[in-house]
Amino acid sequence: MENHNPQEEPLISTLILGFGNADRQDDGVAWHILNRLAVRLERPISDSPDEGFQLSGNSPELLFTLQLIPEMAEMIGQFDRVCFVDAHTGSVPQDVKITPVREEFQSSPFTHHMTPATLLALAGTLYGKHPEALLVSVRGYAFEFDRSLSERTDELASQAVEAIWNWLSSKETG
Repeated sequence: MENHNPQEEPLISTLILGFGNADRQDDGVAWHILNRLAVRLERPISDSPDEGFQLSGNSPELLFTLQLIPEMAEMIGQFDRVCFVDAHTGSVPQDVKITPVREEFQSSPFTHHMTPATLLALAGTLYGKHPEALLVSVRGYAFEFDRSLSERTDELASQAVEAIWNWLSSKETG
């Protein structure tokens, strides 16, 4: 029988990539979620979405951005797993929706809008990289000019943090 040493298993590199406009209340829920995860991971929090998070060289990496852009394809291809975190406006029935993301080129009516699926497709096509991916989408209720969350979305953010934490803790990679 073969000896099994868990220390010899390669570490799974993970990126948690939040995006949204943190100046528009609940649209910035991803930034709040990343800060809560940073506390759990005993890492520095981001005092401002403008400063973001410093890449630590540890997994999971935390990153916040206003929007997804094609240039991120190379970066996400460097990870085994990517968790995208964003807000939704009620266009999906679940308040916190967790969906596996598959590579797929998707068109958008907005020239500045790129989906996680399209970003994954770019990573696959351009770099031959195919990380496992998940989208955690949290219902937003208020979109005024403010950096605080509405009470309802703040509660949902806590649920999303638990879901992401459980995903991080899982050893499944595919």
